[in-house]
Amino acid sequence: MNRVSIIIPALNEATCLERTLRQLSILNPPAWEVLVVDGGSQDDTVAIALSAITRVISSSIAGRSAQMNLGAETATGEILCFLHADTLVPDDIVAVIQKTLSDAKIVGGGFISLMAGSQQTRWGFSLHNYLKTYYAPLLFRPHLFFKGLRLLFGDQVIFCRRTVFWEGAGFDAALPIMEEADLCLKLARRGRLKLVNRVVESSDRRVAHWGELKATAIYLAIGFLWGFGVSARYLKLFYEDIR
Repeated sequence: MNRVSIIIPALNEATCLERTLRQLSILNPPAWEVLVVDGGSQDDTVAIALSAITRVISSSIAGRSAQMNLGAETATGEILCFLHADTLVPDDIVAVIQKTLSDAKIVGGGFISLMAGSQQTRWGFSLHNYLKTYYAPLLFRPHLFFKGLRLLFGDQVIFCRRTVFWEGAGFDAALPIMEEADLCLKLARRGRLKLVNRVVESSDRRVAHWGELKATAIYLAIGFLWGFGVSARYLKLFYEDIR
């Protein structure tokens, strides 16, 4: 059975990383390895990871793309799974990923993201996240949609075969945003992407900070502008880091 390496890019994630690592410690079957790639945290992120007996890799470059690429270079599993520090996964995720990729036509995939926080579950945002997996590629890349393109984002816990990841040169380190969407385009040229019918739970901290109206406007604007070819560097101006 192919081994699954879980890669977590982190930067000042002390408020949520401990819970995520605790949940990963009870996976059944367990992951082959869990790697936390730190981008220069100024809080207790590294200490929390080390206390959980998790391997920590220090990246000289802060940025999810560069950090995830570094994690992929270090990982020894045949399957790469990219997990945000604020996202919780089902305890059988390793088996689910292995079963999904047992189909040779499928090169990668992701999960249904349920956005939630301490006060509420964001059902509307969660539904939109589910729908955009399909409507975004159908609208902007229809020729690839019918070949198996699904547009997945980081909170959907993207996974893929290691060989296919590097055939496409991994994440584009020059992209400050939409790096997962860019990866999906690369993967779809080599096989099908699948949205697995299972749920992962992602933090609503960005929506809570912005407010639902502002968050909706930002997400839609970034998505459509990216679809029409607007530079990711420009789009990043509207997408502040929230911790």
